[in-house]
Amino acid sequence: MVYLTKGLEETYELAKRFVESKLPRNCKAKSGALVVGLCGELGAGKTSFVQGVARAFGIKGHVTSPTFVLEKIYPIKKNNFSNGASQLVHIDVYRLSGAKEMAALGWDEISANSQNIVFIEWPERVAEALPKDMIKIYFESVGADENKRRIKIVC
Repeated sequence: MVYLTKGLEETYELAKRFVESKLPRNCKAKSGALVVGLCGELGAGKTSFVQGVARAFGIKGHVTSPTFVLEKIYPIKKNNFSNGASQLVHIDVYRLSGAKEMAALGWDEISANSQNIVFIEWPERVAEALPKDMIKIYFESVGADENKRRIKIVC
């Protein structure tokens, strides 16, 4: 599915629709955490999408990119869309170079926990550590308008 958003609020709305319609249905992980890889250049909207997901889950507070801390974990308020999930895990692996470094983050425990929903920015950098049934979302800036994004969701 390919979507075009024309600003931050539309990206948040798409993230909300993703949570409301995709997570409870056909994109559920076979086992362990639901893992979503966010692919795209710097500034393409990856963190903005996670902010929209956090809003949909009722997470209060400011959700920022974990670029320098690598990983942030947010408790999920139980709602109709949480589907049993209790934590949103946001990981930025831009500075990592493989599965060994991913393991140092506690990846085995994070990915084994079926109550986690994990969003990973730059998944191609640690592809060998990630599940084959991972959802991928591709972000691309469109044209001269820096707020326009093409977002493709692949389950």
